[in-house]
This record gives sequence, C-alpha cells and structure tokens, in this order.
Amino acid sequence: MRRLTTAPNIAIATLWADMLTGGGITATVQRYFASSIAGEIPPDQALPEVWIEDAAQYDAARRLLDELRHPPRRHWACPGCGEMIDGPFEQCWNCGTPMPASAPR
Repeated sequence: MRRLTTAPNIAIATLWADMLTGGGITATVQRYFASSIAGEIPPDQALPEVWIEDAAQYDAARRLLDELRHPPRRHWACPGCGEMIDGPFEQCWNCGTPMPASAPR
C-alpha cells in the first residue's frame, strides 16, 4: 500500500477513493475518524488520507486523481435551445439536450 494524498475532509476523500476504484485502482480512506482528535494532534495530522493498494499503480493513480480534481472546461452551444453551456457538463441545463459530438471534449 502507498499513500496517494490527503483530502480536506471525509466526503472528498471517499469520493476520490470511490472514483479511483471505479477507474481500476483499488483505493481506501485512512484516518477516517481522526478529525475527532484534531485538537489533540496537529490539524494537518488529522486529515483523511487516500491510499492505493498497489504501489505500482501510483503514477496512474496520480494522473487519474489530477483528472478528477481538474475536470475539462467546455464552452458549447446547445443545439436544442441555443443556450451557452460552460464547464464539464455534457447535457443542457435548460432543455436536457445532450452535448453534440462535435463539441470539444
């Protein structure tokens, strides 16, 4: 096992671990309950950590985590209603039309 990173809170750590596992890299959250003793130990020592099971997958896990933390920013026009859509969205918020295949991915 190898520590991949610390997370700002349990929710984010769990999300990252689940997404890494979904991407084929077995990950777990350590220090799950350490925040309860943050006053007794330095706060940075109480942050949850994401660990990967196979240390050989460390580089792949770092790349995948970076992609998860920095989703693509897109700007496309909805073919259904003409609304301009920004961000990583693949569906129009206004009418529900899927992003066209010609839009930047």
